[in-house]
Formats: sequence, structure tokens, C-alpha cells
Amino acid sequence: MSRRTRPGPGPARTALTALAVLTAVATAACSNAPESDERPAPRNHPTTSRPAPEPTTPSAADGTDIGACADGDCEITVTEPVTIPFRGPGDGGRATLTVTAVGPNEIEYEVKSGHNRSKGSASGPGQGCLTYLRERGSGNSCGPVDATRPSPQPGAVVIQATTATNGTALLHIVSP
Repeated sequence: MSRRTRPGPGPARTALTALAVLTAVATAACSNAPESDERPAPRNHPTTSRPAPEPTTPSAADGTDIGACADGDCEITVTEPVTIPFRGPGDGGRATLTVTAVGPNEIEYEVKSGHNRSKGSASGPGQGCLTYLRERGSGNSCGPVDATRPSPQPGAVVIQATTATNGTALLHIVSP
């Protein structure tokens, strides 16, 4: 019986295997990675702090003068509870807007005209209410409100109250 032997790896194959092993060892030896799982401490970089912006009072065409609202057309700021008389819808009867609470990002009020009453309240930055006061009824809508003057509406007095961050509220009363 004759024995067959398998030929061993050739010189080229041996050289490639040796080269692969040497490359792996050299790569591991040259690595800059720490041998432990510890990571270097983070560097503390100085930070620049900026002061918080000063709260601003909304600019109002009539300032804080509640007398400017008597004709049913004004733009004022309020910082505390106040009652504002103004000309109501239709026959020009008297109406009142009573602000019952005002604070940072908060406004609460009640409107009365004849037998009509309407209440509104809003809280949060950029929040407010619109009240449409008509001769035979009224309605409210509260939520995000743009602080710009509302448009006049036929047959209705429009009241807009907008919150501010510094405890003031911007009020618009707009007659047709």
C-alpha cells in the first residue's frame, strides 16, 4: 500500500500568513487607545454667560390712559385690575371692560354691555383673547393671539387682550 501525502503550504502562502500576523501585531502595538475602559476627563471650557433680556412693556398708542377708550377705540396697557368704560355696539350704549387679573403671561376680564356679558382669560406667552361684542350677543375666542390691532368688524366692538411676560397686558378696543 502506498501512502499519499498532501503537499504542505507553499512558500508564497507561508509568506502571506506571516505578513498578516506581523501587520496585526504592529497595528496593535501602535494604537493610541488606552488599555482600560477609562476615558479621559472632559475638558472644562469657559462659557460666556449672557444676562437675561429685560422684560419689555408692550408699546401702546394710548399708553395707560383708560379715558382714551371712552369712544370705543383705543390701545392701552394695564398692569393691575381696572374697569374701562367705552361706547358699546349699536345705539352707542355704555359698555365696560373689567380686567379682574393681570400678571406675567396672564389676563382675565369681563365685558358687560346691556344684558350681554362675556368673560375671557388666557395664560402663557403670546396668549390672549378676542371678544366680539354685538348689540344682541357676544362671543370669545382665546389662544395664541398676535399683538397687532384687530380689524374693525361691522356691527361689533372688538376687544383684544394680549398677555406679556412682565405682568402687563395690551388691550385693544376697536369699534366699526
